[in-house]
Amino acid sequence: MRFLVASLIAASLAAAFIGNAHAEILIIIDKSAQRMTVERDGEPLYTWPVSTGRTGYATPTGSYTAFRMEANHYSKEWDDAPMPHSIFFTKIGHAIHGSYESKKLGMPASHGCVRLSPANAAILFALVEQNGVTNTKVVLRQRTSRACASRCARAAASASPQHQSECGIRVRICATLCQS
Repeated sequence: MRFLVASLIAASLAAAFIGNAHAEILIIIDKSAQRMTVERDGEPLYTWPVSTGRTGYATPTGSYTAFRMEANHYSKEWDDAPMPHSIFFTKIGHAIHGSYESKKLGMPASHGCVRLSPANAAILFALVEQNGVTNTKVVLRQRTSRACASRCARAAASASPQHQSECGIRVRICATLCQS
C-alpha cells in the first residue's frame, strides 16, 4: 500500500514538473538578412545563418505554429534529399531542417524550406522537442516599411495591460513581422 501511495505521489509530482517545463519558443527568420533568431520565453538564445527559398522557390512569409518533427526525414518532392532534424510549420511541407550544403548558408538557396547547418538544426530540434512542438511559433518576415512597425507600436501602446499580457506573443510577432 505504501508503495502505491508513494508511486502516485511521485507520478503527480512528475506530471506537475513536466507540465511546467514547457516554455514558449519563438523562431524568427529574417529572409532579407538570411538569419534566424531563436527565443525561449522572450529571451534570445541563438542567432544563426540560414538559407531560404531561391528565385522561383518561395519561402512563405507570416506566422505559423510548428506541428510536426522528424529526426531523419527525406524529401519526397526533391529526390529523397536528406532533411535532418526537420521541424514542419506548413501543411504543404515547409520545414526548418539541417542541410549539408553549408557553404550556401546566408544566401537564398533552398526549394522553399529554411536550411540550417546540421549542428544548429540538431540544437534547435532538441530545444523544440524539450519544450513541445506546438509551443513553437515560427515567424518568417521580409523587411517591410516603417509604417507597418508604427501601426504595431500604436496597437501595443493602446492595449490595456491585461490585454497586453494575454496576447504578448501577438504583439511581439506583429513587431517582428514589421521590423525594418
